[in-house]
Amino acid sequence: MRGGGAVAATVVFLQFLIWALMLPSCFGGNVTYDHRGLVIGGKRRVLVSGSIHYMRSTPQMWPDLIQKSKDGGLDVIQTFVFWNLHEPVRGQFVKLAGEAGLFVHLRIGPYACAEWNYGGFPLWLHFLPRIVFRTDNEPFKAEMRRFTAKIVNMMKQENLYASQGGPIILSQINTCNGFYCDQFTPILITSQKCGQRTGVDGRFSSFGDPVPYRPAEDIAFLHFYQLGGMFLNYYMIFVDHQLSPSVIGLLTQPKWGHLKDVHKAIKLCEGALVATDPETTSLGSNLEINSLATISEFVHQPSIDDSTAADAFLSGWSWIHEPIGISSDSAFTKLGLLEQINTTAESDYLCIETEGDEPFMQDGSQTVLHVDSLGHALYVFLNEELAGSPSSNLPLLFSAITLRKQKEETANPNDVPISLIHGRNKIDLLSLTVGLQNYGAYFDKKGAGVTGPVQLKGLRNGSTVDLSSQQWTYQIGLRGEELALSSGTSSLWVSQPTFPKDQPLVWYKTTFDAPTGSSPVALDFTGMGKGQAWINGQSIGRYWPKYTAPDIGCTNSCNYRGSFSPSKCMKNCGQSTQKFYHVPRSWLQASENVLVLFEEMGGDPEQISLATRETGSICSQILETHPMEVDMWTTDEETRTRAGPTLSLNCPKSGHIRDQICQLWNSSWDMWKL
Repeated sequence: MRGGGAVAATVVFLQFLIWALMLPSCFGGNVTYDHRGLVIGGKRRVLVSGSIHYMRSTPQMWPDLIQKSKDGGLDVIQTFVFWNLHEPVRGQFVKLAGEAGLFVHLRIGPYACAEWNYGGFPLWLHFLPRIVFRTDNEPFKAEMRRFTAKIVNMMKQENLYASQGGPIILSQINTCNGFYCDQFTPILITSQKCGQRTGVDGRFSSFGDPVPYRPAEDIAFLHFYQLGGMFLNYYMIFVDHQLSPSVIGLLTQPKWGHLKDVHKAIKLCEGALVATDPETTSLGSNLEINSLATISEFVHQPSIDDSTAADAFLSGWSWIHEPIGISSDSAFTKLGLLEQINTTAESDYLCIETEGDEPFMQDGSQTVLHVDSLGHALYVFLNEELAGSPSSNLPLLFSAITLRKQKEETANPNDVPISLIHGRNKIDLLSLTVGLQNYGAYFDKKGAGVTGPVQLKGLRNGSTVDLSSQQWTYQIGLRGEELALSSGTSSLWVSQPTFPKDQPLVWYKTTFDAPTGSSPVALDFTGMGKGQAWINGQSIGRYWPKYTAPDIGCTNSCNYRGSFSPSKCMKNCGQSTQKFYHVPRSWLQASENVLVLFEEMGGDPEQISLATRETGSICSQILETHPMEVDMWTTDEETRTRAGPTLSLNCPKSGHIRDQICQLWNSSWDMWKL
């Protein structure tokens, strides 16, 4: 269960590239560059770009996301081609961006990274003879050439490049390669800082970590353009609740609105920015002759108001127990431990089992099972009872904060206390991956799973017994995968007034009606442990709310001054890293929507709730001394005819202003409830 199937992904990419057949005529012209940056249609351009990964949203969401990106002042949409989800056919997204009047920066790959499973590589590539990823390797280069040529030819056939009148101004081979030299100095002396630096609007979160965020104030100091930069990309503008727009499509204020004004101000100065080479004269510490700015205050108000969420707890659950241990006729036996990815291929799960009545397994006393694993998670069962879940030895998955937390909680995170019984004992290890590694040198060679040693330690005579070279029985995948339980259509579901809670390896199913209205929908997985979820057969992701962040690392306010790093601004310490999961409206029907869960460690599905999210309140501050909105900055003559700053409030379609919470005229401070 590594994700959606290739057929579904191909259909999405088909839609992604052929949305509209008629493109705006403004895209005609060649794209070249000089020592300053890109030259489009004979004119130097200062460009603001934002990344939208098409597979992280649905086709029904694309028009709104692209329009909001344009409204926010972007010139370019950057997107990837994800090789591991499809061999590409025609699709829709590039033309949709063109129809909105935006340029496109197409990152072909074949290596994408992109916080995506296996960096975008299809898993079958791993099994080709003599292949070594991302090196001067003939089998790898041959596959790269085939895939890249196919994408480029497909774009040409649809007339999508700028020289053909289309929106694509840049195509990029490979991404996230890292740097051997300076990160931001242009590689060629003939080029200026053209896309060499990426503006980061947010950062991915790791399970068990606090949530990193970046304030609008820090992003708004676009020193990059002041020093001659020409092309900045926000990576990504759509992946998390803090971004603009957020993962559920709502605008995140004040970030979106303030950056919109920043982009507008940059475009008003574009002629001056591109006319000459920049010259900067230092006037001492933090002072330069070409910069002058005064900022009084930023007023923050979250875009998503959880208090207005229409939460509804789900009921009517049915269930199926996933067998503990070996249950498949296709199981096989080997001496020693096998590497997981090479063994399982497409499944996240590998069950390995050993049993016996050897003298050391009849001790009858408390002992410790030590398991070294490259994880990403592992469950130890002794005689079909969950004994524990040792930690992984793969530090690349976790931040320093999480690793420190693990060390504080246990001196030996790879040890699980167990009590052997007299007679025959059976040890089952359920090893699973949470996606595949996507970054680093030779990441495809890192491996996963139980690597060993697997040892019984602390036996009564003080000895340690190594089980690594024992005979182990292997089962690839789960029984529930064979039965396609994620579809919810099996006849094996059990429905009774009481059902298992806080038990490992249970499949759950319920049905629900779609919430009324058009607000974004999410599931709150409070009360669950770790597992996966499907809505009407579509995966909405892996959840892990029981893995909470440490209580350390967060601050009440973010001191963003100086060099920025994600650890500077953290929130949600002591809480689940993520508990809300977006459910696209296009995946829902009016009634009888099927939710299926596979819970690995134990949870209470009756605590899961369905929620809608919407903008709840708008907070604004306007003073008479404030300049008018940037959209009014055109010419001096027009400026003299304007009265001053104004505040305009607009509700979404079918919405209305419910009441005015406060109005302080002395400070010109209003707050409205929607």
